[in-house]
Amino acid sequence: MATMTGHAKGRDENQGKDTTEKVKETGHQVMDKAREVGGQVMDKARETAGNVGDMASQAATTVGKKADDLTGGCGTGIKSLGEKLDDKGPHEGMLGQASHAVAETLKQGGKYIEDAKLSGMADDFTQVIRRNPIPAVFIGIGIGFLLGRAMRA
Repeated sequence: MATMTGHAKGRDENQGKDTTEKVKETGHQVMDKAREVGGQVMDKARETAGNVGDMASQAATTVGKKADDLTGGCGTGIKSLGEKLDDKGPHEGMLGQASHAVAETLKQGGKYIEDAKLSGMADDFTQVIRRNPIPAVFIGIGIGFLLGRAMRA
């Protein structure tokens, strides 16, 4: 077997160290590049998520506005129905008083719906529940019971 001389052995060790250093350096470069690309991907994901959130918010606002507009239109129709009932209904006697009372209630309810719209009615409903939490819970339980019975039948 051939034996290595001290000079050749030292040269092989230096080449091994150089190769190890190059591998380490390349590994560091790859890791740095991966961090950079990963950061870019995360930035793009954040930007996209922000855009999606903005689009969802705009869609919800548009749907809410359309629901308010439709509710306001329904209120106008109810108020108009009350006015027609008041004009064309009986005007004298007990039937006249009853039709006038119903017409006034329809006009007032229609005006409330027309003015408050869906968002205002939801706010009013929330306030009623906050002022009367215990009756609201009992009403909710009762409605749930009735719905359960209706769905079972």
